[in-house]
Amino acid sequence: MEYDVVIVGGGPAGLSAAIRLKQRAAETGAEIGVCVLEKGSEIGAHILSGAVMDPRAIGELFPDWKEKGAPLNVEVTEDSFLFLSEKSAKAVPNWALPANFKNHGNYVISLANVTRWLAREAEALGVEIFPGFPAAEVLYNEDGSVKGVATGNLGIGKDGKPTENFQLGMELHAKYTLFCEGARGHLGRQLSERFKLRDGADPQVYGIGIKELWEIDPAKHQAGLVIHTAGWPLKSDTYGGSYLYHTDNNQVMVGFVVGLGYTNPYLSPFEEFQRYKTHPEIRKFLEGGKRVSYGARAITAGGLMSLPKLVFPGGALVGDDAGFLNASRIKGSHAAIKTGMLAADAAFDAVRSGRQNDHLDAYPESFKTSWLYTELYKARNFKQWMSKGLYLGTLMVGVEQKLLGGNVPWTLHHRYSDHETLKPASQCTPIEYPKPDGKLTFDRLSSVFISNTNHEENQPAHLTLKDPRVPIKVNLSTYAGPESRFCPAGVYEFVKTEQDEDRLQINAQNCVHCKTCDIKDPTQNIVWVTPEGGGGPNYPNM
Repeated sequence: MEYDVVIVGGGPAGLSAAIRLKQRAAETGAEIGVCVLEKGSEIGAHILSGAVMDPRAIGELFPDWKEKGAPLNVEVTEDSFLFLSEKSAKAVPNWALPANFKNHGNYVISLANVTRWLAREAEALGVEIFPGFPAAEVLYNEDGSVKGVATGNLGIGKDGKPTENFQLGMELHAKYTLFCEGARGHLGRQLSERFKLRDGADPQVYGIGIKELWEIDPAKHQAGLVIHTAGWPLKSDTYGGSYLYHTDNNQVMVGFVVGLGYTNPYLSPFEEFQRYKTHPEIRKFLEGGKRVSYGARAITAGGLMSLPKLVFPGGALVGDDAGFLNASRIKGSHAAIKTGMLAADAAFDAVRSGRQNDHLDAYPESFKTSWLYTELYKARNFKQWMSKGLYLGTLMVGVEQKLLGGNVPWTLHHRYSDHETLKPASQCTPIEYPKPDGKLTFDRLSSVFISNTNHEENQPAHLTLKDPRVPIKVNLSTYAGPESRFCPAGVYEFVKTEQDEDRLQINAQNCVHCKTCDIKDPTQNIVWVTPEGGGGPNYPNM
Protein backbone atom coordinates (compact mmCIF):
# COMPACT_ATOMS: atom_id res chain seq x y z
CA MET A 1 0.00 0.00 0.00
CA GLU A 2 1.35 3.41 -1.01
CA TYR A 3 0.90 6.59 1.03
CA ASP A 4 2.50 9.99 1.18
CA VAL A 5 2.99 9.66 4.95
CA VAL A 6 2.78 6.52 7.09
CA ILE A 7 2.51 7.06 10.85
CA VAL A 8 3.49 4.29 13.28
CA GLY A 9 1.53 4.60 16.52
CA GLY A 10 -1.99 5.81 17.23
CA GLY A 11 -1.26 7.84 20.34
CA PRO A 12 -1.46 11.61 20.76
CA ALA A 13 1.73 12.23 18.74
CA GLY A 14 0.76 10.08 15.77
CA LEU A 15 -2.85 11.21 15.59
CA SER A 16 -1.92 14.88 15.94
CA ALA A 17 0.56 14.49 13.09
CA ALA A 18 -2.10 12.84 10.94
CA ILE A 19 -4.65 15.53 11.74
CA ARG A 20 -2.19 18.33 11.01
CA LEU A 21 -1.29 16.82 7.64
CA LYS A 22 -4.94 16.69 6.63
CA GLN A 23 -5.59 20.20 7.96
CA ARG A 24 -2.75 21.57 5.84
CA ALA A 25 -4.07 19.71 2.82
CA ALA A 26 -7.56 21.16 3.33
CA GLU A 27 -6.14 24.69 3.73
CA THR A 28 -4.24 24.48 0.43
CA GLY A 29 -6.64 22.35 -1.61
CA ALA A 30 -4.02 19.61 -1.86
CA GLU A 31 -4.38 15.85 -1.60
CA ILE A 32 -2.20 13.86 0.78
CA GLY A 33 -2.52 10.18 1.65
CA VAL A 34 -2.04 9.47 5.35
CA CYS A 35 -2.43 6.28 7.36
CA VAL A 36 -1.90 5.42 11.02
CA LEU A 37 -0.90 1.96 12.27
CA GLU A 38 -1.79 1.06 15.87
CA LYS A 39 -0.72 -2.17 17.57
CA GLY A 40 -3.56 -2.09 20.13
CA SER A 41 -6.88 -3.76 19.41
CA GLU A 42 -8.43 -0.29 19.16
CA ILE A 43 -7.23 3.28 19.42
CA GLY A 44 -6.63 4.01 23.10
CA ALA A 45 -6.30 0.36 24.16
CA HIS A 46 -2.59 0.78 24.99
CA ILE A 47 -2.72 4.42 26.14
CA LEU A 48 -1.90 4.97 29.80
CA SER A 49 -0.94 8.24 31.43
CA GLY A 50 -1.59 10.11 34.70
CA ALA A 51 -2.84 12.48 33.35
CA VAL A 52 -3.03 16.21 33.82
CA MET A 53 -2.96 17.88 30.41
CA ASP A 54 -1.67 21.32 29.55
CA PRO A 55 -4.14 22.37 26.82
CA ARG A 56 -1.70 24.64 24.97
CA ALA A 57 -0.85 22.21 22.19
CA ILE A 58 -4.35 20.82 21.64
CA GLY A 59 -5.51 24.44 21.49
CA GLU A 60 -3.11 25.01 18.59
CA LEU A 61 -4.30 21.86 16.82
CA PHE A 62 -7.98 22.61 17.43
CA PRO A 63 -8.65 26.19 18.63
CA ASP A 64 -12.30 25.14 19.00
CA TRP A 65 -11.61 21.92 20.96
CA LYS A 66 -14.24 22.77 23.56
CA GLU A 67 -16.96 23.22 20.94
CA LYS A 68 -15.84 20.00 19.27
CA GLY A 69 -16.38 18.09 22.51
CA ALA A 70 -12.80 17.12 23.39
CA PRO A 71 -12.95 15.16 26.67
CA LEU A 72 -11.13 17.76 28.76
CA ASN A 73 -13.91 18.14 31.29
CA VAL A 74 -12.29 18.46 34.73
CA GLU A 75 -10.25 21.61 35.23
CA VAL A 76 -7.70 21.51 38.06
CA THR A 77 -9.14 23.28 41.11
CA GLU A 78 -6.46 22.68 43.74
CA ASP A 79 -2.78 21.70 43.84
CA SER A 80 -1.14 19.90 46.76
CA PHE A 81 2.44 18.68 47.07
CA LEU A 82 3.33 16.45 50.02
CA PHE A 83 6.60 15.12 51.38
CA LEU A 84 5.80 11.76 52.97
CA SER A 85 7.42 9.97 55.86
CA GLU A 86 6.05 6.57 56.87
CA LYS A 87 3.26 7.93 59.07
CA SER A 88 3.04 11.65 58.34
CA ALA A 89 2.99 14.20 55.52
CA LYS A 90 4.25 17.75 55.20
CA ALA A 91 2.60 19.98 52.63
CA VAL A 92 4.64 22.49 50.65
CA PRO A 93 3.03 25.96 50.88
CA ASN A 94 1.51 26.90 47.53
CA TRP A 95 3.62 30.07 47.31
CA ALA A 96 6.77 27.94 47.53
CA LEU A 97 5.87 25.60 44.67
CA PRO A 98 7.81 26.13 41.41
CA ALA A 99 5.69 26.86 38.36
CA ASN A 100 6.26 23.33 37.02
CA PHE A 101 4.18 21.93 39.91
CA LYS A 102 1.27 24.36 39.46
CA ASN A 103 -1.64 23.08 37.41
CA HIS A 104 -4.29 25.76 37.33
CA GLY A 105 -5.54 26.05 33.77
CA ASN A 106 -4.75 22.37 33.13
CA TYR A 107 -7.20 19.46 33.00
CA VAL A 108 -7.44 16.04 34.65
CA ILE A 109 -8.04 13.70 31.74
CA SER A 110 -8.11 10.12 30.57
CA LEU A 111 -5.48 10.24 27.84
CA ALA A 112 -6.96 7.05 26.36
CA ASN A 113 -10.28 8.86 25.87
CA VAL A 114 -8.61 12.00 24.49
CA THR A 115 -6.79 9.74 22.03
CA ARG A 116 -10.05 8.12 20.97
CA TRP A 117 -11.50 11.58 20.35
CA LEU A 118 -8.45 12.54 18.28
CA ALA A 119 -8.94 9.39 16.21
CA ARG A 120 -12.53 10.35 15.41
CA GLU A 121 -11.39 13.80 14.34
CA ALA A 122 -8.62 12.28 12.21
CA GLU A 123 -10.98 9.89 10.44
CA ALA A 124 -13.41 12.73 9.77
CA LEU A 125 -10.55 14.49 7.95
CA GLY A 126 -9.83 11.39 5.83
CA VAL A 127 -7.02 9.71 7.75
CA GLU A 128 -6.97 5.91 7.37
CA ILE A 129 -6.45 4.23 10.76
CA PHE A 130 -5.58 0.55 11.13
CA PRO A 131 -5.84 -0.68 14.75
CA GLY A 132 -4.56 -4.17 15.51
CA PHE A 133 -1.73 -3.85 13.00
CA PRO A 134 1.67 -3.48 14.68
CA ALA A 135 4.52 -2.21 12.55
CA ALA A 136 7.00 -5.06 13.02
CA GLU A 137 9.76 -4.16 10.57
CA VAL A 138 11.30 -1.07 8.97
CA LEU A 139 11.66 -1.26 5.18
CA TYR A 140 14.54 0.45 3.40
CA ASN A 141 15.21 1.66 -0.13
CA GLU A 142 18.36 0.66 -1.99
CA ASP A 143 20.01 3.94 -1.00
CA GLY A 144 19.42 3.12 2.68
CA SER A 145 16.58 5.58 3.26
CA VAL A 146 13.42 4.47 5.02
CA LYS A 147 10.86 3.16 2.54
CA GLY A 148 8.08 2.40 5.03
CA VAL A 149 7.16 -0.44 7.35
CA ALA A 150 5.77 -3.95 7.27
CA THR A 151 3.13 -5.19 9.66
CA GLY A 152 3.59 -8.49 11.47
CA ASN A 153 2.44 -11.78 10.05
CA LEU A 154 -0.64 -13.33 11.67
CA GLY A 155 -1.10 -16.99 12.51
CA ILE A 156 2.48 -17.99 13.36
CA GLY A 157 2.56 -20.83 15.91
CA LYS A 158 4.80 -21.13 18.95
CA ASP A 159 7.11 -23.30 16.89
CA GLY A 160 7.62 -20.41 14.46
CA LYS A 161 5.74 -22.16 11.66
CA PRO A 162 2.57 -20.91 9.92
CA THR A 163 -0.74 -22.29 11.23
CA GLU A 164 -3.96 -22.70 9.26
CA ASN A 165 -4.78 -19.09 10.24
CA PHE A 166 -1.64 -17.65 8.66
CA GLN A 167 -1.90 -14.25 7.01
CA LEU A 168 1.05 -12.43 5.50
CA GLY A 169 1.74 -8.94 6.84
CA MET A 170 1.31 -5.85 4.71
CA GLU A 171 4.00 -3.56 3.34
CA LEU A 172 3.20 0.13 3.61
CA HIS A 173 5.42 2.39 1.53
CA ALA A 174 5.63 6.14 2.04
CA LYS A 175 7.53 9.23 1.03
CA TYR A 176 8.01 9.81 4.75
CA THR A 177 7.39 7.60 7.79
CA LEU A 178 6.82 9.12 11.22
CA PHE A 179 7.58 6.89 14.22
CA CYS A 180 5.33 7.73 17.18
CA GLU A 181 5.49 4.51 19.21
CA GLY A 182 5.84 6.02 22.70
CA ALA A 183 8.67 5.40 25.16
CA ARG A 184 11.28 2.83 24.10
CA GLY A 185 9.69 2.29 20.70
CA HIS A 186 10.65 -1.05 19.19
CA LEU A 187 11.39 0.38 15.74
CA GLY A 188 12.62 3.70 17.07
CA ARG A 189 15.33 1.82 18.93
CA GLN A 190 16.41 0.05 15.73
CA LEU A 191 16.46 3.32 13.79
CA SER A 192 18.53 4.99 16.50
CA GLU A 193 21.15 2.27 16.19
CA ARG A 194 21.15 2.15 12.39
CA PHE A 195 21.41 5.90 11.86
CA LYS A 196 23.44 6.60 15.05
CA LEU A 197 20.78 9.04 16.22
CA ARG A 198 22.03 8.97 19.81
CA ASP A 199 25.58 10.06 18.96
CA GLY A 200 26.28 13.20 20.97
CA ALA A 201 23.19 12.82 23.18
CA ASP A 202 23.10 11.82 26.84
CA PRO A 203 21.82 8.30 27.57
CA GLN A 204 18.02 8.19 27.70
CA VAL A 205 16.71 7.44 31.18
CA TYR A 206 13.27 6.19 32.11
CA GLY A 207 10.76 5.75 34.87
CA ILE A 208 8.07 3.13 35.22
CA GLY A 209 4.63 4.55 35.90
CA ILE A 210 2.12 2.22 37.55
CA LYS A 211 -1.50 3.36 37.74
CA GLU A 212 -4.86 2.32 39.14
CA LEU A 213 -8.27 3.86 38.59
CA TRP A 214 -10.56 3.85 41.65
CA GLU A 215 -14.18 4.65 42.34
CA ILE A 216 -14.32 6.27 45.78
CA ASP A 217 -16.87 7.44 48.33
CA PRO A 218 -18.54 10.60 46.91
CA ALA A 219 -18.02 12.28 50.29
CA LYS A 220 -14.24 11.96 49.78
CA HIS A 221 -14.25 13.11 46.17
CA GLN A 222 -13.21 16.57 45.04
CA ALA A 223 -13.22 16.91 41.25
CA GLY A 224 -10.09 18.72 40.08
CA LEU A 225 -7.96 18.05 43.17
CA VAL A 226 -4.38 17.22 42.19
CA ILE A 227 -1.99 15.71 44.77
CA HIS A 228 1.67 14.89 44.16
CA THR A 229 4.01 13.30 46.69
CA ALA A 230 7.69 12.53 47.13
CA GLY A 231 9.47 10.50 49.79
CA TRP A 232 8.11 7.38 51.47
CA PRO A 233 7.99 4.50 50.65
CA LEU A 234 11.09 5.13 48.50
CA LYS A 235 14.40 5.86 50.17
CA SER A 236 15.77 9.34 49.64
CA ASP A 237 18.41 8.10 47.18
CA THR A 238 15.79 6.57 44.82
CA TYR A 239 14.10 8.85 42.30
CA GLY A 240 10.32 8.63 42.23
CA GLY A 241 7.02 10.03 43.38
CA SER A 242 3.28 9.69 43.14
CA TYR A 243 0.12 11.35 41.92
CA LEU A 244 -3.50 11.21 42.94
CA TYR A 245 -5.88 13.01 40.58
CA HIS A 246 -9.58 13.45 41.25
CA THR A 247 -11.44 13.24 37.94
CA ASP A 248 -15.23 13.13 37.42
CA ASN A 249 -17.77 10.40 38.29
CA ASN A 250 -16.32 9.97 41.82
CA GLN A 251 -13.18 8.47 40.34
CA VAL A 252 -9.53 9.06 41.22
CA MET A 253 -6.43 8.16 39.26
CA VAL A 254 -3.69 7.01 41.60
CA GLY A 255 -0.21 6.28 40.33
CA PHE A 256 3.41 5.84 41.27
CA VAL A 257 6.56 6.52 39.25
CA VAL A 258 9.93 4.93 40.04
CA GLY A 259 13.04 6.02 38.16
CA LEU A 260 14.57 2.98 36.49
CA GLY A 261 18.06 4.09 37.48
CA TYR A 262 17.56 2.57 40.93
CA THR A 263 20.47 0.50 42.30
CA ASN A 264 18.99 -2.16 44.60
CA PRO A 265 17.95 -5.26 42.60
CA TYR A 266 15.57 -6.24 45.39
CA LEU A 267 13.39 -3.16 44.77
CA SER A 268 9.99 -3.83 43.19
CA PRO A 269 8.23 -0.76 41.72
CA PHE A 270 4.90 -2.63 41.86
CA GLU A 271 5.27 -3.43 45.57
CA GLU A 272 6.43 0.11 46.35
CA PHE A 273 3.21 1.37 44.75
CA GLN A 274 1.12 -1.00 46.85
CA ARG A 275 2.90 0.21 50.01
CA TYR A 276 2.35 3.84 49.04
CA LYS A 277 -1.43 3.35 49.07
CA THR A 278 -1.28 2.40 52.76
CA HIS A 279 -0.02 5.84 53.79
CA PRO A 280 -2.64 7.61 55.95
CA GLU A 281 -2.87 10.58 53.56
CA ILE A 282 -3.59 8.29 50.59
CA ARG A 283 -5.50 5.52 52.36
CA LYS A 284 -8.14 8.00 53.54
CA PHE A 285 -9.28 8.58 49.96
CA LEU A 286 -9.25 4.94 48.82
CA GLU A 287 -10.68 3.04 51.81
CA GLY A 288 -14.20 1.86 51.09
CA GLY A 289 -13.64 2.42 47.36
CA LYS A 290 -13.29 -0.03 44.48
CA ARG A 291 -10.35 -0.52 42.15
CA VAL A 292 -11.59 -0.38 38.55
CA SER A 293 -8.53 -0.71 36.34
CA TYR A 294 -4.76 -1.21 36.41
CA GLY A 295 -1.87 -0.63 34.05
CA ALA A 296 1.81 0.26 33.70
CA ARG A 297 4.01 2.03 31.17
CA ALA A 298 7.57 3.24 30.95
CA ILE A 299 8.06 6.97 30.46
CA THR A 300 11.09 8.85 29.17
CA ALA A 301 12.65 11.15 31.75
CA GLY A 302 15.95 12.29 30.23
CA GLY A 303 14.58 15.56 28.89
CA LEU A 304 16.33 17.86 26.48
CA MET A 305 19.86 16.51 27.03
CA SER A 306 18.78 12.97 26.11
CA LEU A 307 16.99 13.83 22.86
CA PRO A 308 18.45 12.00 19.86
CA LYS A 309 18.74 13.38 16.35
CA LEU A 310 15.09 13.55 15.30
CA VAL A 311 15.36 12.91 11.56
CA PHE A 312 16.96 10.42 9.19
CA PRO A 313 16.51 9.72 5.48
CA GLY A 314 12.80 9.09 4.96
CA GLY A 315 11.46 9.63 8.45
CA ALA A 316 11.46 11.09 11.94
CA LEU A 317 11.02 10.24 15.63
CA VAL A 318 8.09 12.03 17.25
CA GLY A 319 6.70 12.36 20.78
CA ASP A 320 7.97 9.97 23.42
CA ASP A 321 9.62 7.79 20.75
CA ALA A 322 12.22 10.57 20.84
CA GLY A 323 11.74 11.45 24.54
CA PHE A 324 9.99 14.83 24.70
CA LEU A 325 8.23 14.26 28.04
CA ASN A 326 8.89 17.01 30.61
CA ALA A 327 9.65 15.05 33.78
CA SER A 328 9.69 18.18 35.93
CA ARG A 329 6.03 18.83 35.05
CA ILE A 330 5.10 15.11 34.92
CA LYS A 331 3.57 15.88 31.53
CA GLY A 332 4.15 14.60 28.03
CA SER A 333 0.87 14.67 26.11
CA HIS A 334 1.20 18.36 25.20
CA ALA A 335 4.73 17.69 23.96
CA ALA A 336 3.54 14.71 21.91
CA ILE A 337 0.84 16.78 20.24
CA LYS A 338 3.18 19.70 19.55
CA THR A 339 5.95 17.57 18.04
CA GLY A 340 3.38 15.69 15.98
CA MET A 341 2.29 19.00 14.49
CA LEU A 342 5.86 20.17 13.86
CA ALA A 343 6.81 16.90 12.13
CA ALA A 344 3.61 17.02 10.08
CA ASP A 345 4.32 20.55 8.88
CA ALA A 346 7.79 19.51 7.75
CA ALA A 347 6.47 16.39 5.99
CA PHE A 348 3.62 18.25 4.28
CA ASP A 349 5.90 20.98 2.92
CA ALA A 350 8.36 18.35 1.68
CA VAL A 351 5.69 16.31 -0.13
CA ARG A 352 4.17 19.47 -1.66
CA SER A 353 7.55 20.45 -3.06
CA GLY A 354 8.02 17.03 -4.67
CA ARG A 355 10.56 15.64 -2.21
CA GLN A 356 10.64 12.17 -0.69
CA ASN A 357 12.79 9.91 1.50
CA ASP A 358 15.20 12.68 2.52
CA HIS A 359 15.83 14.50 5.81
CA LEU A 360 12.93 16.53 7.22
CA ASP A 361 15.31 19.12 8.64
CA ALA A 362 12.54 21.68 9.04
CA TYR A 363 11.16 19.57 11.92
CA PRO A 364 14.13 19.84 14.36
CA GLU A 365 14.68 23.44 13.23
CA SER A 366 11.11 24.43 14.08
CA PHE A 367 11.34 22.57 17.40
CA LYS A 368 14.34 24.70 18.40
CA THR A 369 12.33 27.89 17.89
CA SER A 370 9.18 26.58 19.61
CA TRP A 371 7.76 27.17 23.08
CA LEU A 372 8.32 23.46 23.77
CA TYR A 373 12.08 23.85 23.38
CA THR A 374 12.01 26.81 25.78
CA GLU A 375 10.02 24.75 28.29
CA LEU A 376 12.36 21.75 28.10
CA TYR A 377 15.46 23.94 28.20
CA LYS A 378 14.36 25.48 31.51
CA ALA A 379 13.84 21.97 32.93
CA ARG A 380 16.96 20.41 31.39
CA ASN A 381 18.63 19.69 34.75
CA PHE A 382 15.59 18.34 36.64
CA LYS A 383 16.19 14.59 36.47
CA GLN A 384 19.93 14.99 36.91
CA TRP A 385 19.45 16.89 40.18
CA MET A 386 16.75 14.53 41.45
CA SER A 387 19.04 11.56 40.76
CA LYS A 388 21.42 12.98 43.36
CA GLY A 389 18.89 12.35 46.14
CA LEU A 390 15.53 13.71 47.25
CA TYR A 391 16.78 16.50 49.51
CA LEU A 392 19.63 17.93 47.42
CA GLY A 393 17.55 17.45 44.28
CA THR A 394 14.53 19.25 45.73
CA LEU A 395 16.70 22.14 46.92
CA MET A 396 18.43 22.61 43.57
CA VAL A 397 15.26 22.22 41.50
CA GLY A 398 13.70 24.86 43.75
CA VAL A 399 16.66 27.18 43.17
CA GLU A 400 16.62 26.63 39.40
CA GLN A 401 12.87 26.61 38.79
CA LYS A 402 11.52 28.90 41.52
CA LEU A 403 14.27 31.45 42.11
CA LEU A 404 15.94 31.57 38.70
CA GLY A 405 13.09 30.53 36.38
CA GLY A 406 15.21 27.83 34.75
CA ASN A 407 17.61 30.40 33.32
CA VAL A 408 20.86 28.99 34.71
CA PRO A 409 24.31 28.99 33.11
CA TRP A 410 25.08 25.38 33.96
CA THR A 411 23.94 22.13 32.35
CA LEU A 412 24.15 18.72 34.00
CA HIS A 413 24.44 15.47 32.06
CA HIS A 414 23.18 11.91 32.45
CA ARG A 415 26.14 9.55 32.72
CA TYR A 416 24.57 6.07 32.74
CA SER A 417 21.76 4.17 31.10
CA ASP A 418 19.29 2.60 33.53
CA HIS A 419 20.50 -0.96 32.86
CA GLU A 420 23.99 0.03 34.05
CA THR A 421 23.01 1.14 37.56
CA LEU A 422 22.08 -2.07 39.41
CA LYS A 423 24.49 -3.15 42.12
CA PRO A 424 25.19 -6.85 42.73
CA ALA A 425 22.70 -8.36 45.17
CA SER A 426 25.56 -9.16 47.56
CA GLN A 427 26.01 -5.41 48.12
CA CYS A 428 22.32 -4.71 48.78
CA THR A 429 19.76 -5.34 51.48
CA PRO A 430 16.68 -7.44 50.56
CA ILE A 431 13.37 -5.59 50.89
CA GLU A 432 10.52 -7.35 52.69
CA TYR A 433 7.16 -6.30 51.25
CA PRO A 434 3.87 -6.93 53.10
CA LYS A 435 1.35 -9.36 51.65
CA PRO A 436 -1.58 -7.77 49.79
CA ASP A 437 -4.89 -7.46 51.65
CA GLY A 438 -7.08 -7.63 48.53
CA LYS A 439 -8.85 -4.41 49.49
CA LEU A 440 -6.28 -1.66 49.30
CA THR A 441 -3.24 -3.59 48.12
CA PHE A 442 -3.16 -6.35 45.50
CA ASP A 443 -0.96 -8.91 43.79
CA ARG A 444 0.27 -8.74 40.22
CA LEU A 445 -2.00 -11.36 38.68
CA SER A 446 -5.26 -9.86 39.96
CA SER A 447 -3.96 -6.52 38.70
CA VAL A 448 -3.16 -7.82 35.22
CA PHE A 449 -6.64 -9.37 35.11
CA ILE A 450 -8.33 -5.96 35.36
CA SER A 451 -6.04 -4.52 32.68
CA ASN A 452 -7.92 -6.78 30.22
CA THR A 453 -4.59 -8.04 28.88
CA ASN A 454 -4.72 -10.83 26.35
CA HIS A 455 -2.43 -12.37 23.74
CA GLU A 456 -3.06 -15.17 21.28
CA GLU A 457 -1.46 -18.09 23.14
CA ASN A 458 -0.22 -20.00 20.11
CA GLN A 459 2.41 -17.51 18.94
CA PRO A 460 6.13 -17.08 19.53
CA ALA A 461 6.87 -15.17 22.75
CA HIS A 462 7.35 -11.48 21.99
CA LEU A 463 9.76 -11.20 24.94
CA THR A 464 12.90 -12.64 23.43
CA LEU A 465 16.31 -13.53 24.86
CA LYS A 466 19.52 -12.96 22.94
CA ASP A 467 21.12 -15.75 25.00
CA PRO A 468 18.83 -18.07 27.04
CA ARG A 469 21.70 -18.90 29.43
CA VAL A 470 22.16 -15.34 30.70
CA PRO A 471 19.12 -15.10 33.05
CA ILE A 472 20.49 -17.90 35.25
CA LYS A 473 24.23 -17.43 34.79
CA VAL A 474 24.24 -13.65 35.28
CA ASN A 475 20.92 -12.13 36.33
CA LEU A 476 20.02 -14.69 38.98
CA SER A 477 23.51 -15.39 40.30
CA THR A 478 24.71 -11.77 40.40
CA TYR A 479 21.54 -9.68 40.75
CA ALA A 480 19.12 -12.13 42.45
CA GLY A 481 16.87 -12.25 39.39
CA PRO A 482 15.67 -8.63 39.19
CA GLU A 483 13.32 -9.31 36.25
CA SER A 484 10.99 -11.11 38.66
CA ARG A 485 10.64 -7.80 40.54
CA PHE A 486 10.93 -4.98 38.02
CA CYS A 487 8.18 -6.42 35.83
CA PRO A 488 4.78 -5.12 37.06
CA ALA A 489 2.84 -7.94 35.40
CA GLY A 490 4.35 -11.21 36.63
CA VAL A 491 5.85 -12.06 33.25
CA TYR A 492 9.18 -13.33 34.60
CA GLU A 493 9.43 -16.16 37.14
CA PHE A 494 12.38 -18.23 38.25
CA VAL A 495 11.21 -21.82 38.77
CA LYS A 496 12.87 -25.13 39.57
CA THR A 497 13.10 -27.93 37.03
CA GLU A 498 12.61 -31.61 37.88
CA GLN A 499 16.38 -31.76 38.21
CA ASP A 500 16.20 -28.96 40.83
CA GLU A 501 17.87 -26.50 38.48
CA ASP A 502 16.78 -22.89 38.09
CA ARG A 503 14.95 -21.86 34.94
CA LEU A 504 13.46 -18.54 33.80
CA GLN A 505 9.81 -18.92 32.86
CA ILE A 506 8.41 -16.16 30.62
CA ASN A 507 4.64 -15.69 30.91
CA ALA A 508 4.31 -13.52 27.82
CA GLN A 509 0.50 -13.70 28.05
CA ASN A 510 0.66 -11.31 31.03
CA CYS A 511 2.67 -8.57 29.32
CA VAL A 512 1.15 -5.08 29.53
CA HIS A 513 3.72 -3.68 27.04
CA CYS A 514 5.32 -1.36 29.59
CA LYS A 515 8.84 -2.01 28.13
CA THR A 516 10.49 -2.03 31.58
CA CYS A 517 12.27 -5.34 30.93
CA ASP A 518 13.72 -4.05 27.66
CA ILE A 519 15.06 -1.02 29.56
CA LYS A 520 16.20 -2.34 32.96
CA ASP A 521 17.59 -5.81 32.17
CA PRO A 522 21.22 -5.38 33.35
CA THR A 523 22.67 -7.43 30.51
CA GLN A 524 20.30 -6.04 27.83
CA ASN A 525 19.57 -9.66 26.99
CA ILE A 526 15.77 -9.18 26.91
CA VAL A 527 14.46 -7.67 23.69
CA TRP A 528 10.78 -6.72 23.37
CA VAL A 529 9.39 -7.31 19.87
CA THR A 530 5.86 -6.84 18.56
CA PRO A 531 3.37 -9.61 19.35
CA GLU A 532 0.51 -10.55 17.06
CA GLY A 533 -1.76 -7.62 16.28
CA GLY A 534 -4.26 -6.58 18.93
CA GLY A 535 -2.41 -8.32 21.75
CA GLY A 536 -1.71 -6.63 25.06
CA PRO A 537 -3.82 -4.60 27.46
CA ASN A 538 -7.22 -3.16 26.61
CA TYR A 539 -7.50 -0.09 28.80
CA PRO A 540 -11.01 1.37 28.91
CA ASN A 541 -10.30 4.91 30.16
CA MET A 542 -6.78 5.02 31.56
